[in-house]
Amino acid sequence: MYLVKRRFEREHGFRAALFDYPSVRGALDDNAAALADFVRAQDAPRIHIVGHSLGGVLAMRMYANYPDMPPGRIVCLGSPLTGSRAARILAAKEWAEDIIGKSLPDGVVVGSASEWAQRVVGERDIGVIAGTVPVGLGRFVTRFEGPNDGTVAVSETRLPGARDHLVMRASHQGMLLSADVADQAAAFLKRGEFLRD
Repeated sequence: MYLVKRRFEREHGFRAALFDYPSVRGALDDNAAALADFVRAQDAPRIHIVGHSLGGVLAMRMYANYPDMPPGRIVCLGSPLTGSRAARILAAKEWAEDIIGKSLPDGVVVGSASEWAQRVVGERDIGVIAGTVPVGLGRFVTRFEGPNDGTVAVSETRLPGARDHLVMRASHQGMLLSADVADQAAAFLKRGEFLRD
């Protein structure tokens, strides 16, 4: 997320901070509590969050568990908000436990954000960006039906009730390198909608 942070600061005038969390060792609710502490420590009246992949799910869980957070918008980049076929398949493999860790099954396999975050959707502006360049490890785990970013299918990012949803030409990891994706995320944080021609 460093390049996204740098572009937000240099091109869009945001003050940005990076949150790091143990996605493999930490449970989703523990990471959500740590994110809540991080957000509170920013001491700002309005705080937006941009999360990539599981980071978007984590942001949704934090707001679901801690509804008293400061106002702000959420942008999810390639986040499997309605579940993940690849994650479900991996979670069923005993050998994959150390790879996928605890947070992914908690937020994507056992129950997805579309099931436990309805209140968040009703209270916050949520923008979702999905990618369509199918380059990623997910294609080695499952066969995707429809457009995907190589790890998450576009259909798995369509959170019911989200304020806006945008499909862009980017791979799952490529979203973190794309100036266009960062610019669209910044536009949503400022306007509550993505830029369209």
